[in-house]
Amino acid sequence: MRSRDRMEMTIGSTPINSESAPYVIAEIGVNHEGSIELAMELVDQAWRGGANAAKFQTYKAETLASVNSPAYWDLQSEPTTSQFELFKKYDAFSEAEYKALAEHCKARGIDFMSTPFDHQAVDMLEPLVPAFKIASADITNVPLLRRVAATGKPVILSTGAADLDEISAAVEELSQGGCEAVALLHCVLEYPCPYEDANLGMIDGLRRAFPGNIVGYSDHTRPDPAMMILSAAYLKGARIIEKHFTHDKTLPGNDHYHAMNEADLRKFLSQVALLSEAEGAGEIRYLESEESARLNARRSIVLARSLDAGELINELSVICKRPGTGISPRHWDEVIGMTTVRQLEADHVLQWEDLAPGPE
Repeated sequence: MRSRDRMEMTIGSTPINSESAPYVIAEIGVNHEGSIELAMELVDQAWRGGANAAKFQTYKAETLASVNSPAYWDLQSEPTTSQFELFKKYDAFSEAEYKALAEHCKARGIDFMSTPFDHQAVDMLEPLVPAFKIASADITNVPLLRRVAATGKPVILSTGAADLDEISAAVEELSQGGCEAVALLHCVLEYPCPYEDANLGMIDGLRRAFPGNIVGYSDHTRPDPAMMILSAAYLKGARIIEKHFTHDKTLPGNDHYHAMNEADLRKFLSQVALLSEAEGAGEIRYLESEESARLNARRSIVLARSLDAGELINELSVICKRPGTGISPRHWDEVIGMTTVRQLEADHVLQWEDLAPGPE
C-alpha cells in the first residue's frame, strides 16, 4: 500500500513508484472468445512476453447492458450494433474458469487480474486478485466503487471519457470506502483510438492533479511497429501500462484489432529497458564519464607570446585554448592586470603559481 503523501503502491509482490519499471498489464479481456484453452495460452504468451499481469473481464451481459444499448466502437472492425449482443457472445466463463486461470497464472509467476462489472464479480474475484481494475465506464458507478473499496485491495482506475471532477469524486469514494492505494490510468474511449486522439499530455495533467497517486496509461491505439505510443507514455511518467492482448491481431471483431501480441510486448519492454538506461537522474551535475572531456576539451588561459618575469598580462598577451588543465577562462578578468613571476614561453598554459598581483 502507499502512504497518502507518497506516490507508491504495491501490486502482488511488485512495488510501483516513480523510479520503477512500468507494471505491464496484458489485457486479454475476452479475446479468448469463450475458450479456456485459448485463455490459458494467452496467459502463457503474456508471461513469455514479459507482462506483470494477465487481465480478463468478468461480467454477465444481463447485468452489464440493456438490450437497447447501442454500440460505441468502430462498426467496420466490429459490426455488432448492440452492446448486449456483443457482451452476450463472450460471458460464458464461470467461477470455475476464473479460478483455473488464477491458478495457471500463479504457476507461471504472472499476476492474475480481471475487471469486475457487478457486485457478484467483485465477491468472486476478491480472493483471486492482488488488485482490482475498474473500467473507465464505471468511474461514476458509486455502488461498484464502494464494493471494490471495501475489499481494501489496491485499485487501478481508468479515466477514459471522464472530467476532473468525476475522477476526483471516484478517488475520494474509493479512499473513503477503505482503499488505500489508487492508481489512475489515462485512457481514451475510442476503439480503436487514432494516434492524434491519444492525448498523452493527459498523463502530465493527471500527475499534476493527483501528485500522490501512481499514474499510468491504458491504450486503445493500433500498435505501431516500434511501440512508440507506449514508450512515450512511459517517458511521461506512466508507471502502469495496460494494453489489450491477443494471439492474432488480424482476427475480426471485438478487441483483436487494437491489441498487442507477444512480439509487440517484447518490443515495448526492450524500448523501456533502453529508455530507462538512457534516462538517468534529474540531478544537474556532470558525469564521471565526462571527466576526461571536462579536463581536455575545455579551454585554459594560454600565453599568446613569450613573457619576461614581472611582465604585465594584458588582453593581447593571452588567448583561450585547450586543454582545460590551467586557469579557466572564467577567471579572465582576474588574470588581466596580473604579472608573471618568471619567464614563460609562448603557448604556456597558465597556472595560478605563474602569476602575482599587478601594480596598484
